[in-house]
Amino acid sequence: MSRSKERAAAELFADLYPRLAGWCHRLVDDDGTAHEIASEAFTRLWTRWTAVEEPRGFLYVTAANLVRDHWRKLERERRAVRRVGTEAVLARPQEGAETSVPVRMLVQSLPERLRTAVLLYYYADLPVREIARLTERREGTVKADLHAAREYLRARLGGRLDHTH
Repeated sequence: MSRSKERAAAELFADLYPRLAGWCHRLVDDDGTAHEIASEAFTRLWTRWTAVEEPRGFLYVTAANLVRDHWRKLERERRAVRRVGTEAVLARPQEGAETSVPVRMLVQSLPERLRTAVLLYYYADLPVREIARLTERREGTVKADLHAAREYLRARLGGRLDHTH
């Protein structure tokens, strides 16, 4: 890697790593796992550095895929615990929250195409145009997916959906 590319990579890392790790932390609720995912996303970027046109988008899409893999792993572990008959309390709901499902868990339950759009739009703050480009879909399709995801989440939350965009 040339000096200028090394410098650009170092600047990108210094600028984006803290935000990417913070974004991952909000999704996985574990600091160590969040940093592992962010680091892995950067590692994958470095191996393709010269071929990637939009590093920021590449990092967020890669991290979203790694978060999805993490969630799948957690779900496999939960099923295994249930199969052996062990009652494990994975998370204690806060008082008064027995009937509410955390939004993060609902986002996790979305079909992949809806979940990807939600993660990139609401959690990574990417615009619809960039999401469409990164996922190789039309902007109208991304907007429709975001609408469908909001409707799904609204129904699961009993009509209480506070969106920021």
